[in-house]
Amino acid sequence: MDQPSGRSFMQVLCEKYSPENFPYRRGPGMGVHVPATPQGSPMKDRLNLPSVLVLNSCGITCAGDENEIAAFCAHVSELDLSDNKLEDWHEVSKIVSNVPHLEFLNLSSNPLSLSVLERRCAGSFAGVRKLVLNNSKASWETVHTILQELPDLEELFLCLNDYETVSCSPVCCQSLKLLHITDNNLQDWTEIRKLGIMFPSLDTLILANNNLTTIEETEDSLARLFPNLRSINLHKSGLHCWEDIDKLNSFPKLEEVKLLGIPLLQSYTTEERRKLLIARLPSIVKLNGSIVADGEREDSERFFIRYYMEFPEEEVPFRYHELVTKYGKLEPLAVVDLRPQSSAKVEVHFQDKVEEMSIRLDQTVAELKKHLKTVVQLSTSNMLLFYLDQEAPFGPEEMKYSSRALHSYGIRDGDKIYVEPRMK
Repeated sequence: MDQPSGRSFMQVLCEKYSPENFPYRRGPGMGVHVPATPQGSPMKDRLNLPSVLVLNSCGITCAGDENEIAAFCAHVSELDLSDNKLEDWHEVSKIVSNVPHLEFLNLSSNPLSLSVLERRCAGSFAGVRKLVLNNSKASWETVHTILQELPDLEELFLCLNDYETVSCSPVCCQSLKLLHITDNNLQDWTEIRKLGIMFPSLDTLILANNNLTTIEETEDSLARLFPNLRSINLHKSGLHCWEDIDKLNSFPKLEEVKLLGIPLLQSYTTEERRKLLIARLPSIVKLNGSIVADGEREDSERFFIRYYMEFPEEEVPFRYHELVTKYGKLEPLAVVDLRPQSSAKVEVHFQDKVEEMSIRLDQTVAELKKHLKTVVQLSTSNMLLFYLDQEAPFGPEEMKYSSRALHSYGIRDGDKIYVEPRMK
């Protein structure tokens, strides 16, 4: 059988991991393996291979000599073949079947949709636990074939494959724990529910950048569909109502949620988004990658009560009543104006006279002196000012710096300013 044109896996392997490009490094933890030389191998004592092979973007189109692959890749556990030119599943099978300890395989961005994956070829993947098929445009028929032949598959990546629908597999995949299916176009919940049917042991479901618009399912049905789901990522989905968020509580083991960039939250502040989500999702321990501490949860739930307390009864969510039962009806938080005071009413003392005045606190000492000229009948150059804080334990403070602003003294209503003539 003629080899496909282009570069072979074995050719690229020899080039990249030759002693000139990948020198042997001694010492513990280096992860470099020198295999026993096979009889008659022209590669005698030449290749120093790690257990993790990265051969992405190398123009690989075919396997090459299978005996050489078997001889030098017996210890390999991870293989990255992404962004190559592999278009024949049979060639992929020839590579993988000669890597007996392979657990991780990345075939992203290879044009494999051009060929059909036969079950006998898929059988060579049997030991793989993590499989990446991002941007491979792999059909659901291909995915089903893989699922039937990979009994230990734990993680599957199907991003950027232009899926608009999900086709159910004839058999369930009990082993799969993580499904990464971002950047497709799965808008309808009826498609997502099929994933629960196919993968009943799913622990983590990553649906970011799909335009899912709503979760159309009863609470009991959600619990049955995803009984083991612990984490869900709905970043940049199309969810636009709080009822969809409430339905996440139906997943019995859910404890981590990611919900950034959804239409529902666009009109809220950053603080409101986080607190309202935490309050509505009582079982989660991590939101958008950040741990929800006990103190934050209580603050958020109290915030939730106060947020909805003025809403009409028909607009108040059920969660509000649950939290009122927990904390009781709370008083609105006092509104504290933290802006600096702009004026103050003070007593101006000069000789035996006392006059109550309202003074602007944004003016300087020099400007205040000009204002007091007509009151005390003294020139500004002949005027000394002293400020007495009514609560200060010390005596009056001379206001000696003409350019100093009055607000920097902390002047408040009821304080006193004493005016004395400068002694000649």
